[in-house]
Amino acid sequence: MFSSRLLQRLALLGAVAFTALSQAQTWPAKPIKWIVPYTPGGITDNATRMVVQKVQEQTGWNIVVENKPGANSILGADLVARAAPDGYTFLTVIGAHAANATLYAGRLPYDVVKSFAPVSLVGIAPLVMVANNNLPFKDIKELVAYSKANPGKVAFGSSGVGAAAHLTQELLKQVTGADMVHVPYKGTAPALSDLMGGSLQVLTDTASAMMPHVRSGKVKPIAVFSNKRVLGASEVPTVVEAGGPAMEGSTWVLFLAPAATPRDIVNRLSQETAKAIRSPDLKARFEALGIEAVGNTPEQAGKFLDDEIVKWAKVIKTADVKPE
Repeated sequence: MFSSRLLQRLALLGAVAFTALSQAQTWPAKPIKWIVPYTPGGITDNATRMVVQKVQEQTGWNIVVENKPGANSILGADLVARAAPDGYTFLTVIGAHAANATLYAGRLPYDVVKSFAPVSLVGIAPLVMVANNNLPFKDIKELVAYSKANPGKVAFGSSGVGAAAHLTQELLKQVTGADMVHVPYKGTAPALSDLMGGSLQVLTDTASAMMPHVRSGKVKPIAVFSNKRVLGASEVPTVVEAGGPAMEGSTWVLFLAPAATPRDIVNRLSQETAKAIRSPDLKARFEALGIEAVGNTPEQAGKFLDDEIVKWAKVIKTADVKPE
């Protein structure tokens, strides 16, 4: 005979399961809020809006993108981590999210992994290194040799401490022994200005940010941090082709939901995201920006994030990188 307490528990579990199923079947019943923890106009914002627009066209859903920049994406991520896990709040993150796990270990108001449910990896944008035109080196091999012969005289810029570009260049230093000094900026634009002006020697960023200046002749390309040449920067050699070690560095775009968001909702959004990303028109737009379109399962997205956290934790600790 079942005890009354056990029967009550079974009834409660059944009610919870029924509620979750009903919610997933009727979702979405109101507009979905999408948090981008960066300012409008960058690769994170643009990629999110392109995918979200396509998902809306496919489904008829109403999705509202909100930009919530601040504290290296921590502000926006915290808003989503605290949001109700009801399928009406989602988040876009990039490489900084993985780096923050180490940079701010023990100080984040959320857990980079446990506070969220992975939805899909949207795309990967290999980073492109460029240099001031007046410098004597033209590839990675010559850059490394020049930096060793001129210790402390090669400054590399980035959009900020802990950015994918910063950590990729730190990784290059670690595997080649290059002697370069990091100069963090508040964004790519001021770094580009200094690069072209000659007070900065090297800069790494996305193909969409770098290639217009390469093609106009204002800076010279050194290498793309990828194991193969990328569309959107096809004239730039890979690190290996440029005489360097086999290594990769990229920024990427990944969709998350608050932890405990109903699995059916997460799976549905993952499927719609992948469908949007793989559409010929959106895939072509990504490629023009130097973004490799992905679109995968929640499990694959979670594995990718875990691997990125481990990879960059090693670089951060070796270089003793401290947050600003």
